[in-house]
Amino acid sequence: MMRQTDGVYHSPMPVVAAGERRVFELTDVNSEHGNAGLAQDISELERVQGQLRRTLESHTRTLDQLQTPVAVFGADHRLQFYNAAYRSLWDIDQSFLETKPEEGELLDALRAARKLPEQADYRGWRTKHLECYQALDAQAFWWHLPDGRTLRVIASPHPQGGVTYFYENVTEQLDLESRFNALTRVQRETLDHLTEAVAVFGSNGRMRLSNPAFAEIWGLSQEFLEGAPHVNDLLDNCRELMGDSDRWQELARGVTGLSDNRTSVSGRMERIDGSVIDYVTVPLPDGGTLLTFVNVTDTVNVERALHATNDALQEADQLKNAFIQHVSYELRSPLTTIIGFAQLLGDAKFGDLSPKQEEYTDYILSSSSALLHIINDILDLATVDAGIMELEISEVDVAQTVSEAVEGLKDRLVESDITLRTHMPDDIGILKADERRLRQVLFNLLSNAIRYSDKGGLVDISCQREENEIRFRIKDHGAGIPQEMLEQVFSRFVGRGAGGNRQGVGLGLSIVKSFVELHGGTVDITSEEGQGTTVDCTFPLEPHIHSLEAAE
Repeated sequence: MMRQTDGVYHSPMPVVAAGERRVFELTDVNSEHGNAGLAQDISELERVQGQLRRTLESHTRTLDQLQTPVAVFGADHRLQFYNAAYRSLWDIDQSFLETKPEEGELLDALRAARKLPEQADYRGWRTKHLECYQALDAQAFWWHLPDGRTLRVIASPHPQGGVTYFYENVTEQLDLESRFNALTRVQRETLDHLTEAVAVFGSNGRMRLSNPAFAEIWGLSQEFLEGAPHVNDLLDNCRELMGDSDRWQELARGVTGLSDNRTSVSGRMERIDGSVIDYVTVPLPDGGTLLTFVNVTDTVNVERALHATNDALQEADQLKNAFIQHVSYELRSPLTTIIGFAQLLGDAKFGDLSPKQEEYTDYILSSSSALLHIINDILDLATVDAGIMELEISEVDVAQTVSEAVEGLKDRLVESDITLRTHMPDDIGILKADERRLRQVLFNLLSNAIRYSDKGGLVDISCQREENEIRFRIKDHGAGIPQEMLEQVFSRFVGRGAGGNRQGVGLGLSIVKSFVELHGGTVDITSEEGQGTTVDCTFPLEPHIHSLEAAE
């Protein structure tokens, strides 16, 4: 038993008394006058102290497992406790923390490592921060660290002195909040500048947001919309425009309906004021509903006008075709009679004619033949339009067909002093096509080239055989076609005059295009004013016979 220098012995001692384990605090005093001893039962105090010690150890282990950095400073400003998250937050040497530095010393070390917020007056900031030890309530600070992180620091003072600090890293939270606010502003600006009327209703049927276009299209005041009106209240306000229409009722049911399988609904409504509105409802994932409205009155009116105009044009075109076809048939019979009698008059068997009479007879035959040719062209086009033209496909000798087409134009070539050059390979071979229609195509193209060539000019016709097609090219060196008329040359009854030549009735190229496309071929035309015109016709070796609709 070791006594102190003053002769006093003091120590706790476990004792079994009355069958129980007890702890007594023994005190023994030795003096020159004798010995005195005292035993005090401290079992309850020892139990409470052990319980407190275990509680503190449990709290320490709990705090050490937290992801939130925690540091506890005593009344002497020295570090009493820190958890692993605190050490990781500041990346401080653990040996330094084990020395239990004062908070002011710790702040100086963090500032030297550039880990504290940049301050113009660091000393003043440090002094103000340490005032937390005299505070009565918890305080919160925002620290914007040099590395870009933002900490929310909560200083909670102890009743017996000292402060506990909690450090919450809110960098990501602030970033998400900033991005969310920016996205919300962008969406708000986008909605406000949309021409479509947009409104969003919650699952309770009340409006959550709308844009100015919605208020404008339905004539609603801003004060009314800011009161988050129910969809039924909107129905009452819009009834003057909608009348007894059940469209809004349908929309209201779509907004307030409880169906699990809600689907998008779209439609069109016509209001009492004559305007036409397209609407769409879109169910939202949170149970709300998005409504959009677009005023399509102008579009619908234009569409209706176009349909009416188109119907009128189609009816007029059908009437024109029927009239032309009827007149053509009615003209053909008497014209054939005129040509027959004119030929009889020119026959010597029926008597001699004077030179003047012969000249007049020739004029009758020439004009009648030209008129008959025009009537035949009109009838051909009418047959194509009716979809009843049938091509008589056979093997056609290309070179012979070109020669026959040229032969029928010799009189015109001599009269116009035009030179026609033919470029034909010896192995051009045969082509499956309607020989009469092919000859008619070449005749019309050559006639057109001669008509618009200068007197004494030159016309070229060439033919080239390719892998799956044969290409005919007719080129003149006349006045050419203006660019503004180039797209109209294949239209019916569109003719032009050039270089003083007689303008045609405008059926030749239209017939060419119809017959070529009936064979499954193509027609291309290029022209330059003053340089002439080139027409390319391509016929497939095996024709793909098209109907009128396909040809158009």
